[in-house]
Amino acid sequence: MKMLRNTWITLILATLCMPVSGAEAPPESAEGIKQRIGQGDPAAGKTKAESELCQGCHGDDGNSTVIGVPKLAGQYAGYLIKQLQDFRSLSRRNRIMNAMAEGLGDADLADIGAYFASQTRSKNAESAPNQVAKDLFLYGDVNRSLDSCVSCHDLNGKGRISAGVTYPAIAAQTKGYLRLQLLNFKIGVRTNSPQGVMNKVADALTEEEIVALAEYLSGL
Repeated sequence: MKMLRNTWITLILATLCMPVSGAEAPPESAEGIKQRIGQGDPAAGKTKAESELCQGCHGDDGNSTVIGVPKLAGQYAGYLIKQLQDFRSLSRRNRIMNAMAEGLGDADLADIGAYFASQTRSKNAESAPNQVAKDLFLYGDVNRSLDSCVSCHDLNGKGRISAGVTYPAIAAQTKGYLRLQLLNFKIGVRTNSPQGVMNKVADALTEEEIVALAEYLSGL
């Protein structure tokens, strides 16, 4: 009964928060922007990002155009900091990023995170309508105990901070990167989400659903 009740709550909240077709998301509040940027110095972070050659892959303002390389613009600084810490400690593996993060101190991580968080994420081309992906995003799948994407990543996939956990912005991310990371979570190459939640989610998804979700999310 509890699972059924939680499912109905998720369905009701998702329906109430469902974006209106063709409507722009409301502008982020000043408090929301402050929360996104965190405690770092964006101006110092820009200089540090340039010296570390971050822009070479991720774009001058964090809007990557390279296949498989994520957009950092508009991401929560706290999430970026955690990923860089994980790269630095080798709890997340990527040959290039492990080497890049190795020499960065905590203040560097905060500043670089603040810089990219302060930038505006560019839109991708709208994806073709996909009801399967949209339903997974909004409602999940109770038959597989699969939570909806919005339950963590919030309305329109813009991310949020809740109970000390930063859930990343996934809307308008590059679809190649989204697909790669979901596959990495599915097969256990990547294991650094809190309590392994993304491994559980991705394990329940078929490869066809992963492709569809990556396409859908990239177009939000």
